[in-house]
Amino acid sequence: MLFNENNEVIKNVEQKAVLVGINNGKDDISIEDSMEELKELAIAAGAVVLDSIIQNKSKIDPAYFIGKGKVDEIKLICNALDANMVIFNDELSESQIRNLEEKLELTIIDRTTLILDIFASRAKTKEAKLQVEVAQLRYRLPRLIGLGRSLSRTGGGIGTRGPGEQKLELDRRRILDKISDINRQLKEIQKNRKVQRAKRKRNQIPIIALVGYTNAGKSTLMNKFLSLNLQKSEDKKVYSENMLFATLDTYHRRIFLDDKKEFILMDTVGFVSKLPHHLIEAFKATLEEVKEADLLIHVIDSSNKNYDMQRKVTNKVLKELGVLNKPMIYAFNKCDIALDNICYPDKNSISISALTGYGIDKLIDMIKEYLFKDIKKYKMIIPFEKGNIYSVLCDKTKVYNVEYKENGIHLEIDLDTALYNRYKQYIISS
Repeated sequence: MLFNENNEVIKNVEQKAVLVGINNGKDDISIEDSMEELKELAIAAGAVVLDSIIQNKSKIDPAYFIGKGKVDEIKLICNALDANMVIFNDELSESQIRNLEEKLELTIIDRTTLILDIFASRAKTKEAKLQVEVAQLRYRLPRLIGLGRSLSRTGGGIGTRGPGEQKLELDRRRILDKISDINRQLKEIQKNRKVQRAKRKRNQIPIIALVGYTNAGKSTLMNKFLSLNLQKSEDKKVYSENMLFATLDTYHRRIFLDDKKEFILMDTVGFVSKLPHHLIEAFKATLEEVKEADLLIHVIDSSNKNYDMQRKVTNKVLKELGVLNKPMIYAFNKCDIALDNICYPDKNSISISALTGYGIDKLIDMIKEYLFKDIKKYKMIIPFEKGNIYSVLCDKTKVYNVEYKENGIHLEIDLDTALYNRYKQYIISS
């Protein structure tokens, strides 16, 4: 598709791509699997993939990334297939983009640009759109010359969504000013988020963050919890689809369990191998909300043969955020179509299907064990004139054996540490 400067589609153009990758033997994932993931990313961005080319090469060519002879071979293949785009599996320098475009006379897209483009097309909220735009601008700033072909085209397509539609004569000063303006807007949004975070903290409701690789099923799992919610007024399902990066925004939903226990469930953006540094930086403020979580549920696609690599990629980002030491449950999702002989990393692992509901009850039991293990049973007497406290407690926790006597309301009750500290003056025994 072609886009105008307002990101509006002005013409549908088939983007026919040839994929190119280098096998240097240094990546955690095999080159075949990495290229398959690149193919999925290209399709998610709207391209038709015509062919995939791999070169075994230990050293990167500073001029063309691949060998010069390989460039000539790719040109012949692209001409034969009538391709109009070449997508590389790694990040390219400004000079490499320029040299390849001059040699191949085609649009050159690298993996970073591809992922940024997908994020630009998926962003829904103002914050997500601004975060993606600032990541795109930071990436393109040192590459203005090399991106000449794609930036000077009429309209857009993969790699030209968002700020890319602006013409090449956009100088660095204006881009830096734009980045500064976006950062100012993001700071205002982040102030509001801090207010919301403080409010959640005051309510002392535990928070669970869903984390994981893209398309592992985090949003589907959130919707499964919402379908079990006892208070339907907050039953707001989130968007979920079987595709890469279906969700970019951080959603918070309040989950009420059948025994009056509750927690806030947070959905987060998914990760991917070779996730662009600019994106991690742009989304860091959003991802740092994970720091507020009392428990992480790491959702893993157990039907994907690279599930363990995906787990490690996610943990690497969590480590960068400083949250890998938080309590974590590994939820091996899609067990209804899972591979055989799944290897669980530790005892805090469970097999589930967010789609069918298998294992969700057991997952809830594990959540309760983590979040509510400090709950104890107490006996209380609440004076009649403090009847509002009784109402609050009935809403907040499990109440047993209520009796109305001369000196007040006698009851047995489950209290966590927070409720105990708030109402301990009415406790007569434990």
